[in-house]
Amino acid sequence: MSTSQPDASRQSEDRATPDSLLHTRTGAEVSPEDLVLASGKDLTPQNIEWARRKLAEEGPSAMEKILP
Repeated sequence: MSTSQPDASRQSEDRATPDSLLHTRTGAEVSPEDLVLASGKDLTPQNIEWARRKLAEEGPSAMEKILP
């Protein structure tokens, strides 16, 4: 068994995702709950209120700022 060549499935995992596929916007509305979860926080009333304020100030781009 040769280990010098990676198999085909391994090669596809090593490739970077093209920029054209790296989108967080789907055309759907971003909810406060979505923003809380994307930030890694728990869904608590305080965190949902934080997300509401952030969405009111920044709009849907708030999600773009949280996700790489």
